[in-house]
Amino acid sequence: MSDETTPSHAAAALADSIGERTSAIDRRPPDRQVVAVTGASSFLGSNLIGMLEEDDRIRRIVCLDVKAPATARQRSRLYELDLTQPHAEEKLSETLAAEGVDTVAHLGFLASPAHATQWAHELESVGTLHLLNACRRTRVRKVVMWSQTFLYGAHPTNPNFLSERHPLRAPRHEPFFADKLDAEEEVLRFGKPGQGRIATVLRMAPILGPNFESYLTRYLGRRLVPTVMGFDPLWQFLHEADAVAALRLAIVRDAPGILNIVGDGVLPLHTVIRLVGRSALPLPRSIARGVAGALWIAQLGEMPASLCDYLQYLCVADGRAAHARLGFSPLYTSREAVIEFGSAQRLRDVRLLSETAA
Repeated sequence: MSDETTPSHAAAALADSIGERTSAIDRRPPDRQVVAVTGASSFLGSNLIGMLEEDDRIRRIVCLDVKAPATARQRSRLYELDLTQPHAEEKLSETLAAEGVDTVAHLGFLASPAHATQWAHELESVGTLHLLNACRRTRVRKVVMWSQTFLYGAHPTNPNFLSERHPLRAPRHEPFFADKLDAEEEVLRFGKPGQGRIATVLRMAPILGPNFESYLTRYLGRRLVPTVMGFDPLWQFLHEADAVAALRLAIVRDAPGILNIVGDGVLPLHTVIRLVGRSALPLPRSIARGVAGALWIAQLGEMPASLCDYLQYLCVADGRAAHARLGFSPLYTSREAVIEFGSAQRLRDVRLLSETAA
């Protein structure tokens, strides 16, 4: 594995300067934090809020979403917020100031590609600008953002493990990636050294578990799982419980910059499909992309054709920096995350477990 690749992406250079200016695991935020959570009713948001409710270091939780999370209890306050609305920045500024928020967990991102690309852009890219502008106008000192390792892109030249220094090469013509790339750049700019602020971007491996839902869980949940003939790339996963635990750590500990959050171990795609109890359906590359594109346009498929690259090429991240700088150690391996997802999927097959939305 080589760590010497020079990032071409401007955000990567900025992230290096942020991450290297401190060995932040020894630094702690002020006691009794006030934490705001965007996307509060999502799977990650609601479970994070439930965890923060039990943490005595957290004085208050400000839940920001269009509906209330089920886990909100004594320490939580709900503010109805739609990041796609033009008045979102003003409302955010008022709320963050009134509640004395010092830390924001920005989880208002889609777990799956959307056909409504303009709405998704307003939510993720423009919505992030609304949020950060509001943070600048108030006393917010730290923003923690949920991102994805898939932003590195799947390429035949990728090394065995991608460090945080590698460039982001996911296709910008794909809106699902483009909006998240824009949001990352803005969050890192918010935490640029010398401004007294912290930005932590957690690039998470694909999340699996009994309850989390995304385009990948729907893909792996098919009876016949399409693959690209002649390819069997290595994949890694992050258990849903570890994803929430990493977010909590990034809130209560200061770790500026980008961190890869991954489960230990990797698995060939065909092994993943077998562990889930499904069967692979190998298709020639041109047919696979054509079918994926047609199904996506007809709104019958899980993902657009551009994501077929991940069925062919490696996109596996190195998680050592998260252990060193954040103190994150996953409780579940990639294999265990797949097995738990597969067990839940088999229960759903016989209607013993209800479908759960992310």
